[in-house]
Amino acid sequence: MTSTLRPPVDPAGTAEAAAPAAPPRRRRTGSPLTTINPTTRLVTLGVMTLFALYFLLPVWWLVVSATKDSGELFAGDGFWFGHHFALWDNVQTLFRAQGGIYSRWLLNSLLYAVGGGIVATLLAAMCGYALAKFPFPGREAVFGTVLAAVLLPAPVLAVPLYLLFSHTGIVNTFWSVFIPSIVSPFGVYLSRIYAASSVPDALIEAGRIDGAGELRIFTMGMRIMAPAMVTVFLFQFVAIWTNFLLPSLMLADSSLQPVTVGLVGWRQMQGYPIGYTTVVTGAMLSVIPVIAMFVSLQAFWSKGLTAGAVK
Repeated sequence: MTSTLRPPVDPAGTAEAAAPAAPPRRRRTGSPLTTINPTTRLVTLGVMTLFALYFLLPVWWLVVSATKDSGELFAGDGFWFGHHFALWDNVQTLFRAQGGIYSRWLLNSLLYAVGGGIVATLLAAMCGYALAKFPFPGREAVFGTVLAAVLLPAPVLAVPLYLLFSHTGIVNTFWSVFIPSIVSPFGVYLSRIYAASSVPDALIEAGRIDGAGELRIFTMGMRIMAPAMVTVFLFQFVAIWTNFLLPSLMLADSSLQPVTVGLVGWRQMQGYPIGYTTVVTGAMLSVIPVIAMFVSLQAFWSKGLTAGAVK
């Protein structure tokens, strides 16, 4: 009987052959901040520092100058405090000047900016929602007109608005400044982009199936559009608060003027009877509401700026 010889089996070799090959190791890459050229990093840091100084130095000068009296305002270092801290005295003089007209100017600015910002935000949200969710003939043409209005500078419309309001008899009234303030083409554009990317069509269809009206559905959509609406309000608030040309053309009564027009009127008096320290102090206090608004709504504002960036 013939026996067949078989080669010996190597268990270790069989195991190595059956085992899958290990994946190649990936090279560890550093973070983007560590892979940047040090020279590029220093240049970028230097440019950003220059821009920060460019924007912050005027604010610092304003704060420092508001703490000086009239004798130290134009003497010594303009970017450092004087020997006497006269901020409280300057504030008292400011609110007593011309019978306390500065308080009236602040109230007017708040009425124009807050009221106009709220109405403009609501109208922009409604228009943007309609352009995003309601198909109708000419929708893209309307949106193109809105984009063209965004590129149109606001001072271009100041004189035509004055001629229009002069024929309607509302010049030198509250409405001559308030009505143009409730129009925000940029707000319509941002609301349209945000509504198209964030408000789902399934929510609208579910509301219609449940029998909800379009106004009710829009109210639910407004909760989703809250970041964009806050951003629109902030931009419109700042635009109205800092607007000078329109109220200076429309308003002749000093009791209706905002704080921007009033301070420029004081500045044109060349230091008499209103001193330069009073004007500087008024300018510093006029910045506080804008800063407070940005700080309080910063979280919503940062979310609204990225609206439509990622769909």
